[in-house]
Amino acid sequence: MLKCPVCGQRSIGKVGADQYYCWDCCVEFIKNGQTTDIYNVEQDGTLSLFDSSQATENLQVQKG
Repeated sequence: MLKCPVCGQRSIGKVGADQYYCWDCCVEFIKNGQTTDIYNVEQDGTLSLFDSSQATENLQVQKG
């Protein structure tokens, strides 16, 4: 089963061909063979490249 590359959880939904959304940390990621591209979903629905330095901060805010 597929896991989120950011938080490691399995609450994953498929949004396109090889494109997935994590319900726990609210990122989208695209599996390209052995590479994975990770994106933040902005408030307007656009995608921006994920900044791994924000990962800990985002997860702490999500968990309260």
